[in-house]
Order: sequence, then structure tokens, then C-alpha cells
Amino acid sequence: MHVPLREGIDWVGYVDWTVRDFHSYNTERGTTYNAYLIRDEQTALIDTVKEPFGNDLLANVSALVDPAKVDWVVCNHAEPDHSGVLPQILAAMPNATLVCNAKCLLALSKHFDTAGWKTKIVAPGDVLSLGKRTLEFINTPMAHWPESMFTYIRQEKILFSMDAFGQHCATTERFDDENCIGTVLEEARTYYANILMPYGTSTAKAMASVTDLEIEMIATSHGVIWRSHIPQILDAYRQWTSGKYQPKIIILYDTMWESTAAMARAFEEGAAHPGVHVKVIHVRRNSLTTIAADVFDAAAVAIGSATLNGTMMPQLGAAFCYLEGLKPTAKAAVGFGSYGWGRGSAEAIQEGLERLKWNVLRAPIKAQYKPTPEILEECRAAGALLARKALDMSGAAG
Repeated sequence: MHVPLREGIDWVGYVDWTVRDFHSYNTERGTTYNAYLIRDEQTALIDTVKEPFGNDLLANVSALVDPAKVDWVVCNHAEPDHSGVLPQILAAMPNATLVCNAKCLLALSKHFDTAGWKTKIVAPGDVLSLGKRTLEFINTPMAHWPESMFTYIRQEKILFSMDAFGQHCATTERFDDENCIGTVLEEARTYYANILMPYGTSTAKAMASVTDLEIEMIATSHGVIWRSHIPQILDAYRQWTSGKYQPKIIILYDTMWESTAAMARAFEEGAAHPGVHVKVIHVRRNSLTTIAADVFDAAAVAIGSATLNGTMMPQLGAAFCYLEGLKPTAKAAVGFGSYGWGRGSAEAIQEGLERLKWNVLRAPIKAQYKPTPEILEECRAAGALLARKALDMSGAAG
């Protein structure tokens, strides 16, 4: 299958309907591995696909051109979901030269035997002429690997944006305006939170590097291609990379005999305030992927757990581990939990909040076995405190 973007420029990637785990990213809607073929006086393939789908990519290319006539293969990113089939592709395209930056070639050499490959190293600002069209290369380090790069066709105003602006979403309709834009933007937000959140500063710099370019199409490495809603996705990225908070409170919890669940509901009651969005998440009934997406732009978070074996419950521990890696910007936070005897979950949660370097507003609220009416009222008061902080931190009117 191939899908035209412009005359002589086609999507030739692969739609992966069945993938549900993308290195712990929960991909309920599947994903795509996007590659693009440009046919001019010379022919260039922009990016490739994940290793199992090399034959599909070659079939898509072969429907348009003899692979032996491909002159250039551009690698914008060395991660295996975009480079895994390079040995197969370059063997099938014996006249092609691999185009990438120096860091990308170094990374590829750690994955593959690159000694026999023909390569062309490009630096920022370099231009490769294909005939009527030129490829321009823009380094975007740490958005999200050190070798990340954009490729731009000035004559067509198309930006090949690598992982930036992408989404994990399988669909045969290749463009944003052929899909529900609300769903696409939500998947883009989830993608940003789980992939690019730790690299917000670098991603903002990548966006700044293309500010002066005329862009009529953003051809991503995953998901749909942007052509009608480019202002919306650019505005969204400006918001997401800014570190600004939404007037939102996330209450994460896990429970054993419903004591911590009762405390979470009391937090919810206290946090109810005009202009504040509150979401309660039972961590064992939600994925780490959705948890990260909900937490990343929230101004305030409450985290609670029952005690199991002297610490917090395992899935909440996993959530802490995941969030520590993603490094969400500092948030107002309160811990809570129930316990039976001795040291319990609340102390472990407090330590986790300190590792995240969030602004912990008070000592954790603890209930022995079952929360008393006084403890529940303390939870409501803490919820109200979080609501006030969420409004202050987001600049929303109270």
C-alpha cells in the first residue's frame, strides 16, 4: 500500500494494528511506522520501519519504483522501530547511500555491521538536491535521542518530523483531517507525555529551529500526517513544552480493603471547586501510559496506597518508577495511606514524592486499618488545599 502526499511523494510505511505494548507504552490503538518515498531526478526513501515489516516496506516501494534505482535512504532516528530493517533495505537497494548525521551513524554502528554501507554524513544546514526538490537537514538532539534529526523539503513545505508530533494510532486514513481530530490530538498528547516529557526543553528547541520554515505538512514517524490542523498541534506542543500547569488534580491510589479508596474519595470531595478538574485513578485498573498522560500537566497530585509487606502496593511502586523516569515538572502534592502496624505505605509514598522533587504540602495522612471520620475530614481539607494550589499554580481564577 502507498498513499500520495504530493505528486512524486508517497507514504510507504506499515500500519501495525495488533501491537499493544511499545516498550511499556500501552498502545491500545496500535501504531504505524511511517516511511516516505520521494521520486525526482533522484529517488530518496525517508526513514524505514520496524524489523518484522521489511518485506512490506519493500513491496510498497516496489509498487512505485525499482528498489535498485533508489539513490538515498535518509535515517532521521536510529531507534530500531525506524531503523530495524536498514540491513535488509540497503541490501535490496544496492545503489543507495545512507544519509544521516554523525551521531546517528555511531548509534547505528552499535546495532548493525555498517562497515559495508555507503554513507553520507550531513550537518545542520546541509542541502541534498534530488532535482526539482532539495532535502534540508535540521539536528534536533534529545528530541528524543541524541541523534534525532528533521528533514525538510522547502519546495513542498513538508517537514519530516521524526518522532515529534507523532501518535501511536493505527489507521488506513493517513491524514489528520481524515480522522477524528479529538482522538488524534489526545493520542498526540499521550505520546508526548510518555515519550517526550523528559525532553521538553530539547523539544522546545527543536520547535524553535523550524519556526521560520513554511510548513504545509508535517510527516511524522508514527500516526497520522498533519496537513489541516498544523496550528493546533503546534499550539499544543508550545503548551506542553512550556511546563505550564492546568488547574487539574490527579488522585492516584491503590487499595486493599477499601480504606485507602475511602480516603481517595474524601480527597475528591475536598478538591471539588469551580474551575478545577479532578480525576481519581485506581492504578491497578489503569495503565502507566494513561497515568503519565494524566499527571504530566496537572498542577497537583495526591497519591495514596494501602500497605503491603511494609510498603506501598506494587503497581503504585511501578507508577512512581515510571514517573521518576519521565520527570514531570514539580507539582503540589500530598501523600496518604492506610496501614495495620509499624511503618507503612505513607512513609514510602513520602519518600517517592521527595525523589520526584515535588512540592509536598504537608505530612502524609495515615489511617490505621480504617479511616475515622476525623481522618476523612483531614483528607477533605487536604483536597481543598490542593485545589487552591492548583488554581494558583495554573493562574486560573478562583
